[in-house]
Amino acid sequence: MNKWMITAAGLLFLTTGVHVFLGGPEIHLPIQESELAPSVRAVGAVIWHAVTVILLVFGGACAWLASNPNPPLAWIMVAVQLGFVALFIGYGMTLLGNLTVMPQWIIFMLLSAVIAIGLRADQVKLAGAVTA
Repeated sequence: MNKWMITAAGLLFLTTGVHVFLGGPEIHLPIQESELAPSVRAVGAVIWHAVTVILLVFGGACAWLASNPNPPLAWIMVAVQLGFVALFIGYGMTLLGNLTVMPQWIIFMLLSAVIAIGLRADQVKLAGAVTA
């Protein structure tokens, strides 16, 4: 059992909770209650819930990866999360002028690192099994 992937799964499920229960009232509900065009509110809702789905699926995938190593899947998850890091940093700096208003990049960077460490742990374990 890969403890790093279990840790990543736990962090992803925790992040999902923060997204839904803290971010929902702060971000999603104000958008939905705004005077924006219904099509804009609908797209906002789809994107909001798509992020929720991604977080849940990635949490489940990390839980599965804990006992079923699959480097390509893990690297795809790292790549998506690093994409989130780039988006939060890029838009934080260009539109807000700082990284503190949207600190979500920190959790996605941490998740990328934990999954990468988990990948390394799988490689070391596999190398040990091959030489034994």
